[in-house]
Order: sequence, then C-alpha cells, then structure tokens
Amino acid sequence: MAQNIDQKLRATACLLGAVTRKDLAAAFRRVNPSTSFDVERAHKWMQGRAQPREAQLYQDWAAVLDVDRSGEWVANCDFQSFVEIVAARHSFDQDKLRTSGGDGPARYQSKQVSNPNRDLIGTYVCYSHAWSSYFRGQIIRGALSITSEDGASELHATYTEALPTGSLQVTGTLSVSRRSVSFCLQDAHGDAQLLFCLFPPTLPVRVLGGIMCGATVIGSDPSPSATRIVMIRLPAASLPPLDNTSPYLPPNASPARDLAGLGFAASSPDGLDEDLAKFLNSREEGWVDQPSPSDFRALIERLNREWVTRLYTSDK
Repeated sequence: MAQNIDQKLRATACLLGAVTRKDLAAAFRRVNPSTSFDVERAHKWMQGRAQPREAQLYQDWAAVLDVDRSGEWVANCDFQSFVEIVAARHSFDQDKLRTSGGDGPARYQSKQVSNPNRDLIGTYVCYSHAWSSYFRGQIIRGALSITSEDGASELHATYTEALPTGSLQVTGTLSVSRRSVSFCLQDAHGDAQLLFCLFPPTLPVRVLGGIMCGATVIGSDPSPSATRIVMIRLPAASLPPLDNTSPYLPPNASPARDLAGLGFAASSPDGLDEDLAKFLNSREEGWVDQPSPSDFRALIERLNREWVTRLYTSDK
C-alpha cells in the first residue's frame, strides 16, 4: 500500500533541486515523455490530499531517482527507508532530505520563496581553458553545484574538476550583487583556492559566465592563472560522475556534443559551439581581459530560448 507519498515527493524535489512542480514534472518527462505525472494533481499529492494510482508513474519515479529499486518499492517503503536508500545512492545529505520531506507544504514553499537568489540553485556543467602546460589549448570540463540550507538566503557553491591526478573540489559561499556574482572557493583538505567573478544572473538562470582565477594544479611550478568560464545549467540535479580519464576535451572538440552526453541536447549544436567559442576565446587588444557583455548575451538568449521552447513543448 502506497505511503508517505507527499513526503517522498518533497524529498525528491529537494534531491533534484526542483523549485516548482513544473520542474518536478519535467524530471519525470525526461525519463518517460508519456508519464502520467501531472502538475495540477501533483499539487494535491504533495499536500497529502491524494496519491497517484497508476503503477507506471511509480516506475517513472524510480527511474527519476535512479535507484536500483522497483516502482512498488517507491510506493510502499516507509519514508526513513526511502531517505536512506536515495541519499546513499546520490551521496546526498540524509538530514536535508528528511527535513524537506517532513516539512508541511506551506512551510516548504514559503522557505523557497524567501530565498531571493533561489533561481541560481542547480547543477551546472562548466567549460574553461586548461591552465596546465601539459594540456595547453584544450577545454576542461568541471561541475558547479549551487545549494541553500533549507531554503536559507545564503547560497553555497561546490566546484569540482576530475583531474588526472585526482579530484579537485572547492567549496564556499556566494555573494550576489547588482553588478556580479562572486565567490571564493577553497579545498577543505588542501591549499587549492579558486576565485570567480561572473556576470549578474539573468532570469531564468540557464547560464552563468565570467572569469575564474587561481593557481595551476598540474605542472612543475604553480603559476597564477585566469580563464574565462561558462557554466550551463543542466536539467538534472546532478552530473554523471566526472571521468578523470578524460577531463579535457580533445582539441577542436564540440562542447555542445559533450553537453548532449550529459543530458542537454541543443537544437543547434553548431550554433551553440560558435557562441561558446566566441565568449571563451574573443579578446580585444589591450591589457585587460574583459568578456564582452554582448557575447555573453548571445549565450543567454540561445540557452534561455532552448529552455523556454522545451517548457512550452512539454506543457502542450
């Protein structure tokens, strides 16, 4: 017999970083375009006033969670077991899942609304120029996760690169102002430190971009370094594990096709590659590297259009 459906759905939304019921519905549609998950009915499900009856929807839910469990397990397990299995599968904070599921719907929604920067929350795949002299001229892929503690106003960031020498992970808090998004992230177990200064976000936040600076990690001598960086928000809550056997894209590789392998297939891969290359590579003569606002605007327009078009198509 299905139980704790409202708590499990709220915990699933927390896991996915889904701010609205539409975000949650989109996650179900990604695993099954014909899913019976419905935004309006989900409102009642998440309030505990009704629960899904279709067995297939629970199978879709198991696929969304990416757990080695059946739809029947998703429906019938108790909430504590649900939290333990899902948190272990995704290395996610059990207490955060438990709290998000345990809060009443009104309290949960008000917490989300109270965060003025909640549109930044999500998972981004990042592309920047490699600093190491061993990989000169290549693009390196990284991951950025932006979260908040129980809907609090303070945002936390974790940036990861799966380098050949081992995983680099730095964490810290964000500062969002009218003119920029800036943050300094540090390695909790080492001396790595990265500084970011990004263009202010444009709603809906599908892409961030700006400058990342720090010191080389791979090389005979550490060198102060800087690169332009683009961060593209993914529809899923988490990236597949970054492969440290190939963190660097081959020369002349297509970031758009790399993105497709991570769950974001652009309608015009060549056009996206052109806009990415222009932002990452164009530089005027002079002493200062200042990414062009117009180049970044082109990326915003392209990626926002992709998102709005997909949302419109999926809701028809």
